[in-house]
Amino acid sequence: MTRLLLAGAISMVVSLLGTRALITWLTQHRIGQPIRDDGPEGHFTKAGTPTMGGVAIVAGAAAGYVVSDFFGGIYTRTGIFVMMAIVGGGAVGLVDDWIKVIAARNLGLNKRAKMLGLVIVGLGFAFLVTEYTHVATSISFTRWDNPGWDIGRVSWMLWALLLIAATTNAVNLTDGLDGLAAGAGAFGFAAFTVICFWQFRHPEFYANPHALDLAVIATAMVGGIIGFLWWNAAPAQIFMGDTGSLAIGSGLAALSLVTSTNLLLPIIGGLFVMETVSVILQILVFRLGKGRRLFRMAPIHHHFELGGWPETTVIVRLWILSGLCTGMGLALFYADAINAGITA
Repeated sequence: MTRLLLAGAISMVVSLLGTRALITWLTQHRIGQPIRDDGPEGHFTKAGTPTMGGVAIVAGAAAGYVVSDFFGGIYTRTGIFVMMAIVGGGAVGLVDDWIKVIAARNLGLNKRAKMLGLVIVGLGFAFLVTEYTHVATSISFTRWDNPGWDIGRVSWMLWALLLIAATTNAVNLTDGLDGLAAGAGAFGFAAFTVICFWQFRHPEFYANPHALDLAVIATAMVGGIIGFLWWNAAPAQIFMGDTGSLAIGSGLAALSLVTSTNLLLPIIGGLFVMETVSVILQILVFRLGKGRRLFRMAPIHHHFELGGWPETTVIVRLWILSGLCTGMGLALFYADAINAGITA
């Protein structure tokens, strides 16, 4: 428990101070976020707001993880590989963000280059955990044997790549309002803190010997996001950029894979799923309906904005929805434990 508290506290402080320093440095160098021309009119005033704040989230989480391990902890391979996935996703996003601000346009890496970066991160993570840890190569809901469809190493690596790519892009799509993706990400990592600590308490049932180290990482990410959110809350003084969204997405996907809860992730991250589905439906209706639109604008948070909801109202209501999804995911996880006879 001490490691969890230290990881969260250190990460939050580093992120809080680091984000403030980033705002100052980026403002002095006039490095800001370009705004898409076809976005809501109210967003044009945000042009030039410092971006790449995800650097502080990743730095805070890494510091919290490393320093907390000095207090009775032991680094595990699984934990190190998950942290590498977070840093790797953030690195791909950082390159994308840097190209955007240098070129002064809302387009960074092209789709192929960004996907190549995510493929390297996803396959690299999948190879390392299947080669050097005892991760279960099964598609599972709440534990390795529920339902426990073992698909073999190669297929699991492809499944891991798909999950990481899907989750990073889902978080990226959600990152369109001040603090929206950060708040939802904090809910997600808080859920994995509970899941990992519960698995640590019951190793004979979950067969996850590195669960405590994973709980430390999840807690460190919560702290990093909270420290950043202090400055990212509406009206945002800094954006996380792709650096933050890809790091958060990589971390959530990686934790779900090594805890054998990959089918539970879409429920815990229900807001991210909703945002992604809204974009897919918008494209399908537009193409099949000869130019018709299902929503005023996608992702769906823009639909509510254009419907007259103030930005803060949209953010808070979607946070509530995200919290409910997280609660539902944890309830299903605990219900499975109760059915198996574990209650403490």
